[in-house]
This record gives sequence, structure tokens and C-alpha cells, in this order.
Amino acid sequence: MRERTDRRPFKSLAAAAALSACLHGAAWADSGGENGQPAGWAQKEFRFIYQGITTKYSCDGLRDKMRQILLEFGARKQDLKVYDYGCSSPSGRPDIFPAVSVKMSVLVPADNAADAVPSHWQPVRLKLGNSSLDEAGQCELIEQVKHNVLPLFTARNVDLQDFCVPHQLLPGGTRLVAKVLMADQAPTSAK
Repeated sequence: MRERTDRRPFKSLAAAAALSACLHGAAWADSGGENGQPAGWAQKEFRFIYQGITTKYSCDGLRDKMRQILLEFGARKQDLKVYDYGCSSPSGRPDIFPAVSVKMSVLVPADNAADAVPSHWQPVRLKLGNSSLDEAGQCELIEQVKHNVLPLFTARNVDLQDFCVPHQLLPGGTRLVAKVLMADQAPTSAK
């Protein structure tokens, strides 16, 4: 008579071991590991039209604000070009639909590590104001950046806390956080 062997516990242990390996691998991948993430620069172009009710921007103001946002997300400063376009109001005055045209370089994961730019995953909290009340007035812009601009960057773990109510300022009500692929700082030479 043949002895019956129950293989279910073995399968459960194997599944647990595989799950543990995946979780540890995911944790390493999320931290970027000690060597970071190899990446390369990719050219991106886009147009952005701001449509807001609570806060109005001049074309100059939107251009400057967008430049700040793109640099925070890791756009390469040397070749970043942000131009206002289609503006109907005089310079410095709020426009109905201020718009910008952007040419930039952003990091994308590289297949060939030999030509790669040393980079890492960095948490970024988009901060557009000097105070929580000032930042509350930027909630419509933050929402639009999350949906229309952030996807142009290599980002993960995107978290938008969004309590944006037209004509109401809710301090602390809007927050955009993401891990973005950023170039490593070049080492400073000793003098």
C-alpha cells in the first residue's frame, strides 16, 4: 500500500519563500539599491494651459511657476526652455487662460548602463507657496500639474491629497508627493 503524501504544506512554503523574495526585491528596487538607477536624458516638449477659478496667473507668473515645478521634478537646468504663449493681457496682469510652451530633458531608465547618467529615486513634495495659506491658493495648479505634467517624468508612488474647492482656501488641503528619477549630484572637487 502506498503512503499518501500531502504536498500542500510544501507548496505553501514555496509560495511564501517566493513572496518573500519578491517583497525584498521590491524593497531594494524602491530604494534604488546602493548604485542607484542607470538612466539617460530624453527630450520632451509640451504645451500647458492653466484653467483656474480661485487663483489667476499672469503669463509671466505661470512661466516662472512652471519653471520652478519642472526643476523640482528633475528637468535638466541647462536646456530647460519655458516660454509663455497665447497671452491676451499685458505683461504682469492676470490672464484668462495663461499658457506656456516647454522644451526640456528628463531622465528615463537606461538599458545600456555604460552610457548611463548616475541617478537615484528621490522623494519630491511639490511646494509652491511660502505658507500653507499661499500653497492652498495653488491647489488648482497642483491638480493640473499632477495630471498633465508629472506623467512626462519618470515617477512612481504618486500621491495627490486633494481638497481643492473653488473660491475657498483650505490650508494643508492639497499636497502632491512622488518619487522621481533624479540625476546624482556631481562630486565637488577638493581645492
